[in-house]
Amino acid sequence: MAEKVLGIYGSPRKKGNTDQLLDRALAGAGDCGAEISKVYARNLKISGCLECGGCDKTGKCVVKDDMQDVYPLLEEAGIIILSSPMFFYSMPAQVKALIDRSQALWSKRMITKSPDERKTFDSGRGYLIAAGATRGKNLFEGAELVAKYFFDALDMSYERGLFFRRLEGPSDAEKDPEVLEKAYEFGKKAVTG
Repeated sequence: MAEKVLGIYGSPRKKGNTDQLLDRALAGAGDCGAEISKVYARNLKISGCLECGGCDKTGKCVVKDDMQDVYPLLEEAGIIILSSPMFFYSMPAQVKALIDRSQALWSKRMITKSPDERKTFDSGRGYLIAAGATRGKNLFEGAELVAKYFFDALDMSYERGLFFRRLEGPSDAEKDPEVLEKAYEFGKKAVTG
């Protein structure tokens, strides 16, 4: 059976750098036989987490919006590749809302796994692709921490990230074949190990 790979497009900009990078990564994964699904955070009509506690006992979010269509994709994927531009050294609000709403899946993990079982990640592997305009030393630290704990909530290990500095114009990645090739190989390695 083919590995299920979910690409989460975190940018509010359509066809921007991180969209292009994730397209290439998913092409690499697909060329290795993976079954590809995609979610575009910018197209979702979702609220942020209300911290209402509704998921504490059931592991299911009580808020009825587009996120209800995303939960099954998150749970079915064996590999998730999240892409995001850097906004103030973190992720844009659109994808952060999706991540925050994954609190329900963290609650499900707490309900269904014992403390010892929670020391392992049984649902798959997570990866991050991020790009930013500046050269700041700590540019990706915040996003990488967010990704790590997002994947933790999904019962997935965070494997690694692919980071690109000095990509600002909407087609900077597209103009650099080496950057696109790195993303393609990243997607292949996500599937083949």
